[in-house]
Amino acid sequence: MLLANILGKTHTWIMTHPEAELNFREKEDYFHSLSRYKSGEPLPYVLGWWEFFGRRFNINESVLIPRPETEHIVEHAIRFLLANPSKRSALDIGTGSGCIAVTLLDEFEDLQITATDISYSALKLARDNAVKFGVESRLRLSQMDLTIAITGLFDLIFANLPYIPTASLENLKVARNEPLIALNGGEDGLSLIKQLLKDIPRLLVPEGCALLELEAGTGERVLEVARADIAKADFRLIQDLAGHDRVLAIEYDES
Repeated sequence: MLLANILGKTHTWIMTHPEAELNFREKEDYFHSLSRYKSGEPLPYVLGWWEFFGRRFNINESVLIPRPETEHIVEHAIRFLLANPSKRSALDIGTGSGCIAVTLLDEFEDLQITATDISYSALKLARDNAVKFGVESRLRLSQMDLTIAITGLFDLIFANLPYIPTASLENLKVARNEPLIALNGGEDGLSLIKQLLKDIPRLLVPEGCALLELEAGTGERVLEVARADIAKADFRLIQDLAGHDRVLAIEYDES
């Protein structure tokens, strides 16, 4: 993968051209990349990109590496948007690299998305990815904590917020490589999710949909909180391929 990335070739080309020689600059870039990887730096950061929902997104150390589990949000959002062609305004909370928002904008040319993140570096990267896919004119980026300065109503809300308990971070390899601000979910891992759940009735239109990614094993706890904070809504836990509760879907009946 490192060689393919440096040479701009496919994996197949690398495997079928063992006789190819690298020039001085290519060798230098390769051994530098290899050194970073061998030191423990995650491969996506070394490459500068990672795939998500069939698209290659720019990635750096300011954002989480996109993961397959998050694609469940995209899949459910696509189903909602296809079933509701008049609903075309969305809010992405904690956008990071912008992979969810940009994917959906690329899928639906009439969709408009407002995306927030507390990190300016993350928003800059999300902007770069939006430009890469030609959807920047329909993406409004705002630096803020959750939805504190957001006004108006949205048809679709989605979020992949930090959900790892603070005490658990010390023993996790991911916490040594990826930004803590995007991982730390507070004492019980649900601090930011609880804040967002309280705000959903203010932001979601009647018959709108909210999608929240969850840590495996927290589905029932989050569901209990959601039911206490949001009246007149239908709740559903969506499982990932391993059978874990991964996304909470909230379909709002009335404001």
